Amino acid sequence: MQRPLRRSTWGPALAGPTYGAPIAQPAGMSPRHPEHLTDFDYRGLYRYSLRFCTIARQEIFITQPVVDLVYEQFLRATGEASFALITYCFMPDHVHLLVAGTSADSDCKEFVARAKQYSGFYYKKQERRRLWQRYGFERVLRNDEATLAIARYIVENPVRAGLVTDPRHYPFLGSAVYSLEEILSAVQDDVVPDFDVRSRSA
Repeated sequence: MQRPLRRSTWGPALAGPTYGAPIAQPAGMSPRHPEHLTDFDYRGLYRYSLRFCTIARQEIFITQPVVDLVYEQFLRATGEASFALITYCFMPDHVHLLVAGTSADSDCKEFVARAKQYSGFYYKKQERRRLWQRYGFERVLRNDEATLAIARYIVENPVRAGLVTDPRHYPFLGSAVYSLEEILSAVQDDVVPDFDVRSRSA
């Protein structure tokens, strides 16, 4: 059964900066670990597409109790870090999130740290093993990218992966802001695919 959707006070008018395209490294140069954007402080009313992978890409998110445990800690982190959870989609070995800052003090680095720390702690307490890889992936949405279009792209991941034929049949996705029907009714124009993201330490 799909999780009941929860609503927050975040409004769709919030936009992001113009850091939508991937940033290429100079030829021949590859950092030893993913890095943050150097000219952006990750604070304020911005939107982010995030992806966290499980340790060794183990298929962990395949049962409702595990997804529930992690989801509840994500909600805890959004409340503490002043973020709205626009969309989430738990794939077997990773999770996609679309989040948005709800105040000038919203700090994406803080949200990510809390979300991974809280969920990782309670998962390890229950399962006696680590949950997350050290690094995650991020993309700051551009001003011209529609929130619901990105959300629709995220919730359609299980369809593209061949797990279901309709997102409505996948139990581990949803939103704390919109109904699934609102998301699925969005028009997708120039949506940046999942692999077009910025790696970083999380």
